[in-house]
Formats: sequence, structure tokens, C-alpha cells
Amino acid sequence: MENQHRMAFHPADHIQDLQYFGEFGGVNPSISDSSTYTFLSAKTMFDTFEGNAEGCYLYSRHSSPMNLYLGQALAAMEGTTGANVTASGMGAITSVLLQLCASGDQIVSSRTIYGGTYAFMKNVLPKWHIQTRFVDITKLDVVEAAITPHTKVLYCETVSNPLLEVADIQGLAQLAKKYNLKLVVDNTFSPLQVAPAQWGADVVIHSLTKFINGSSDTVGGVICSSQEFINDLRNVNDGACMLLGPTMDSLRSASILKNLRTLHIRMKQHSHNAMYLASQFEKDGLKVVYPGLKSHPSHAILTNQMNPEYGYGGMMTLDVGTLDRANALMELMQHNNLGYLAVSLGFYKTLFSAPGTSTSSEIPLEEQKEMGLTDGLIRFSIGLDNDIERTYQKMTDCMRKLGIL
Repeated sequence: MENQHRMAFHPADHIQDLQYFGEFGGVNPSISDSSTYTFLSAKTMFDTFEGNAEGCYLYSRHSSPMNLYLGQALAAMEGTTGANVTASGMGAITSVLLQLCASGDQIVSSRTIYGGTYAFMKNVLPKWHIQTRFVDITKLDVVEAAITPHTKVLYCETVSNPLLEVADIQGLAQLAKKYNLKLVVDNTFSPLQVAPAQWGADVVIHSLTKFINGSSDTVGGVICSSQEFINDLRNVNDGACMLLGPTMDSLRSASILKNLRTLHIRMKQHSHNAMYLASQFEKDGLKVVYPGLKSHPSHAILTNQMNPEYGYGGMMTLDVGTLDRANALMELMQHNNLGYLAVSLGFYKTLFSAPGTSTSSEIPLEEQKEMGLTDGLIRFSIGLDNDIERTYQKMTDCMRKLGIL
């Protein structure tokens, strides 16, 4: 698949082309505040239980109008035929893996992934005799060597949490096709930037909590895939989303749908600000990692996969040497109103944390060291600051006070 072919897909336009009319003609769809729905006939209820009645609602754990509206918009964004929203990003991840894998199966996963995902694969899935092999996802030969006859899933993050490694989605998709596997991609760090399904991913997952919602007031997730797979997830007999119950509340869906409409504007600003800071920090001789820098080992891969309109994203890391220095810098930046010492990402203010002791703390220390996750590493989610040069000056002032610069 050539880059020019991929560039013909414009996710923000697909979202914009969707128009919903509320029950009374409102420009926002009406929120159905019901957990259960009535039927005009018993036959229709039976058909809906069997999954045969299009447009009928049964019970909000199965589906609700607002959840379907949001799912439709997110499917349009990712270029898939279906989507199912969930109560959290982990609800999406766990449902997908349990739908695709059975006892005796294996997953080959990136070694640098969100700590909660790692913990689920490492500590919970073995209870069902599902094993995971963690590999350097940037080396396709290493990935291929890890595949066995028991492997069912290749799993990665487009841009990994927290080390910002970049997956070659097209190369991984070719491996998945070669060995009849499902490629599952967590695209949380790069909405609109990269559309993994366009490069061959079978399932695309987001934590809606992050950039897509953008206001740090809602937890949510989504699974984007073929309508056939989404139907399997919702099946009343063996669907993981139906039976595990990771259901999003309709009011939360409505809130996220409204915020989704400004995602294209926000992502451009996140990327612009992160690129400015990363470039300046690199000139200052700091140990900065950002996929937009030519010094990043996977810069060329992300450049080929991405929609250039949205830049290289809002995530950046800075290694200041020790955990004490990292903590001191984060506390000082928070004191100077430069952002919050907090986990998560995608907020309008900059968020920073030391992932080794927070979002990646589930990963054993020896494995953190092996993958390059150091004590002094700070993960930044760069905010929407209007004057990013002013922000840079204030950040470097903090660094000078602490002897980092």
C-alpha cells in the first residue's frame, strides 16, 4: 500500500460528513436515558435477541442509540465498517483479546505497551492458559521468530507508551496475513495522525479518555473493526463485550461525541507545540525523544504512515538522569502553572509523570531496564498552550534552577 493511496483517506472529513438529527430536530442527537426498550411484538424481541433486527434496541448493555452514534463516528474516523464503544480503554483491550484467544493460544506483543495492558497479558491471561511473548516490535525479524503455531494475535501500539517506539503497521500486517493472525493496534497516542486499518490492521483500539475526548472528565474506549467482528463482540451467547459488560453510559457517549468534533483542531495544536519543545530541547542538548525529530530511530516509518496534516503527535519524553531530578522538575513545573503532575494524556494543559513509577509500574524493574525505561524518564503530554515559546522559556527556567540545564 503506497503512501499516496493512504493519503486519499481523510478521517476528519469522514467525521464531519456525519450529521445527526435529534428527536425534536436538534443539531445534537437526543440522549436515550433508558436501560431497556419496549417492543411492539414478542416476535421482534426474539429477532433482536438473535441479532436479526436492524435498528431495534433491546437493553443498553447490548447497545443504545447514543453509543451507536459515537461508534459510527469513530468507525468513520478509522475507516472501518464497524465500532463498539466501551466503558474504558482497558474494557476494549480485554474484550478484544478474550474474543480472539482461547485456552492454549498465544499473543505476540510489543514489549513497550501501557502498563495495564502488560499486566493483563502477563498476570491475568495465563489463568486461561493464554500466553504472551513480549518482543521488540520495531524488529520484524524478531516478531516473526516469536510466532508459533499457537499464535493468534499480534498486538502493538502505533506509538508506544511510554517509550514512543513506532510500529511498522504495514510490515506487521503482512506478517499477520502470512501466518493467518489478527493484528490488533492500540492507536490511543495517534488519532487522526495514523489510520492503522488503512495499513492492514484487523482491529484498532482507542482509550477515548485521552486525546479523543480531550478534557480529562470521561473514561471510555472503542473497538474499531469489521462489522462482522463487532457483531461477534455483541453476540448474546459468546460476545465478550456483551457478556463481560464494559458498557459506556449514554451521557458519557454524548459528551465524547461533542468533543470529537474538535479533535482535528486540537491534534494540530498538540503536535505543533510538542514539535517546538522537542526541537528546542534537542538544541539545548537534552535527552529528548519525539517521533517528529529526525534523530528518532523510527522517524521515517511514522512519516510514511501518518497524515502529515496532523503532525507527529503530542507525546514526548525527556530523560533528566535520576528519579529525584525528575520528581523535582515535575513539582517545580506544576508550581509554576506549566501543567499537572498527573497520569493520562490529551488534556488541554500539559501533563507529566515518571512512567517507571506510575503508568508502567506494573512492568518489573529488570524488564523496564531491559527496554530502556530509565528512572529519570519523564513522559509529557503536551497541551494546547497558545504561546509555546513562552512555555519553553518557563520550562527551561525550571531546569536551570535545578541544574538540569
